[in-house]
Amino acid sequence: MIDEITTVIEPSPLPDFVETEYVQELTRRALSYIEAGFPVHFRGVSGTGKTTLAMHVASKIGRPVVMIHGDEEFSTSDLVGGEYGYRFRKVVDRFVSRVLKVEEDMVRRWIDNRLTVACKHGFTLVYDEFTRSRPEANNILLSILQEKMMDLPAGRGGEEPYLRVDPDFTAIFTSNPEEYAGVHRSQDALRDRMITMDLDHLDWDTEVAITKAKSDLSQEAVEKIINIVRGLRDSGKCEFAPTVRGSIMIAKTLKVEGISPTSVNGAFMQICQDILASETSRVGSKANQATVKEIVRSLIKKELGTGKTTGIGKKARKRTTFIDSHGRKKADDRKQKKESENLVGVAG
Repeated sequence: MIDEITTVIEPSPLPDFVETEYVQELTRRALSYIEAGFPVHFRGVSGTGKTTLAMHVASKIGRPVVMIHGDEEFSTSDLVGGEYGYRFRKVVDRFVSRVLKVEEDMVRRWIDNRLTVACKHGFTLVYDEFTRSRPEANNILLSILQEKMMDLPAGRGGEEPYLRVDPDFTAIFTSNPEEYAGVHRSQDALRDRMITMDLDHLDWDTEVAITKAKSDLSQEAVEKIINIVRGLRDSGKCEFAPTVRGSIMIAKTLKVEGISPTSVNGAFMQICQDILASETSRVGSKANQATVKEIVRSLIKKELGTGKTTGIGKKARKRTTFIDSHGRKKADDRKQKKESENLVGVAG
């Protein structure tokens, strides 16, 4: 007995998806490779939009989507299917009143998993972080991608030991670089069967558009956040470079708190330091966090200007400088201004 239990995602435009010229070019190239009959593999560091881009490309194909997330514990049966439980059948025959006839039958129940369902019906497979599964679990993909044929286990039953892959079947893969924790090195034979597109950090315009769409913050505020995050990335002093994900975190937090990035000190500084120090460090090194926080402080001062001291939730107050009787610079607040007038009076 063969059953199918899987969840199919209906392809549709993603909410808040930002399609800039950079994204359009990536999408166009990926669809060209798929149309030519090759699976596409998006590879890049965390936060470069691999999964989002994969789902966007899948929505452009227009076929139902089956999604698999790579897992260390995966085996081939988690992809293809396996025997899960039993099906019990009992027939009681009382056609003749004086005769009782009972027939009992119990068979193993086979359930096709998501990869088999996608191959059988020609769905689009999105295999997210496929290198987090062990290489031996992914061996089944070799014949699927090359010979367009799936080897079926003997326990599945049925008349044919092989499944012919539907011509509409498409595969899209994503992965992190091999130096990431929890990532396995994939088989050379498998990587040779797909076209790998390495994704770098997004361009400035795309990062601004994505952050603005996700946070609903003002254009000016988002641009300041992007400049700070990109400045930290360009410094080259981070264990892991910050991505647009950090910009979105900062912008959403500011939106929730009702804060504008107009203060060198205060809550905005603290939010940026907390989020960026967290995103750029994986081991929690105090020295690395201190370095990142100091760089963030200097970037915020450079972006906002050192002459502004707007308090959170308070009106901006301009500050100028003057020179006292000793030739020293002082800020122009009321108390210091009064003291300066007294000094001038004494000197006169």
